Amino acid sequence: MLQTYRQIFTPATALFSLTGLVARLPISMVGLGIVLLAEHETGSYGFAGSVSAVALVANACFAIVQGRLLDRAGQGRVLPIAITLWGVGLALTMGSLSWDWPTWSTYAFAVLAGAALPSVGTCVRARWSHALADRPSRLHTAFSFEAVADETVFLMGPIAVTLLATSVHPAAGLWAALTVGLVGTYAFAAQRRTEPPAHPRAGDRTARAPMPWAAIVPLTLVGAALGVVFGAAEVVTVAFADEQGHQSLAGVMLGIWAFGSLLAGVVSGAITWRRGPLARLRIGALGMMLAALPLPLVPNLPVMAVVLLVGGVTVSPTLIATMSLAERVLPPTRLTEGMAFIQTGLGVGLAPGAAVSGIVIDEAGASPAYLVCVLGGALALVGALLIRVPGSPDSVPPHEHIADRADELA
Repeated sequence: MLQTYRQIFTPATALFSLTGLVARLPISMVGLGIVLLAEHETGSYGFAGSVSAVALVANACFAIVQGRLLDRAGQGRVLPIAITLWGVGLALTMGSLSWDWPTWSTYAFAVLAGAALPSVGTCVRARWSHALADRPSRLHTAFSFEAVADETVFLMGPIAVTLLATSVHPAAGLWAALTVGLVGTYAFAAQRRTEPPAHPRAGDRTARAPMPWAAIVPLTLVGAALGVVFGAAEVVTVAFADEQGHQSLAGVMLGIWAFGSLLAGVVSGAITWRRGPLARLRIGALGMMLAALPLPLVPNLPVMAVVLLVGGVTVSPTLIATMSLAERVLPPTRLTEGMAFIQTGLGVGLAPGAAVSGIVIDEAGASPAYLVCVLGGALALVGALLIRVPGSPDSVPPHEHIADRADELA
């Protein structure tokens, strides 16, 4: 397993992957940090949640625009500007809450912060595609490692921001997110040697490479379904632990779920798969739905820990296959833009997943609310089955920037 990962890492690739991980931490810290600070300053969870939601929606709306700019102008030009605007927006959001500025200003600055936050995860994956252009069979391992990095971010970020906000200062978590976001993104953008080449917009006589909508739209649906599962699982697991009289163990339960996903991602990256990403995506989506079916029937926390561990194992392989398939079908000139659609889907799915499960919890309790996770898995399977690409269902013909994938054919 270690040998598999050694084949993709050089000092240059290790550096952009590590700095990319640090730069991604704010994604899992800012939303919760805003809720904690806004609730402390105003006493209203409703207001706190709405500010966080506004930032999330703004990020989803502008992610595709950012992806297009990154493809055309290059990461080294776009990322420093975007992260600087994000830093200003987040700092002013914190200031408006702490200094009792008008409510509208808090929303306005939250929109700026959300819209400017760059999707570093897609930039890292674009760098891997460029770095391994002559070794396409290693891309699955690279994307698997990045899925593990994503799990690490979502495991560490909420714990760090909660600890800082509750034990140091209500704004300490957000200041930490601001610091790591700025430092990590500036360091990532400064690595120009591993940056994919920019693809400036051509003149009117040259047509842009077409977007493979028959694959990208269903893949975006899969991303939204994953977001629904993530958003629902977090809310319902907290409520389930509370009903069991051990709310403090909710973080442990979610940590077990994330650990299962992280472990599956590490193992998945070390395997040389004989089926293409489309087949793996469909199998992963089916497994995710089936793993969620027992959740509404779980009687206690020990059993829930086991079921969540099994469910987590299905998450990373599904996400890895989603990103691998996107990389296969997207033209190089629109790679970041296309992947931004999937990232946007993930963000868009989080809110309804959390909201709908919350309504079900209020009406029927925590256990029935796990059906929202089942619904998310089913939606992912539908999206996977709707994907249409040239060639056989089990393989996706690569673009010219991927020359050979014989080791992935059945």
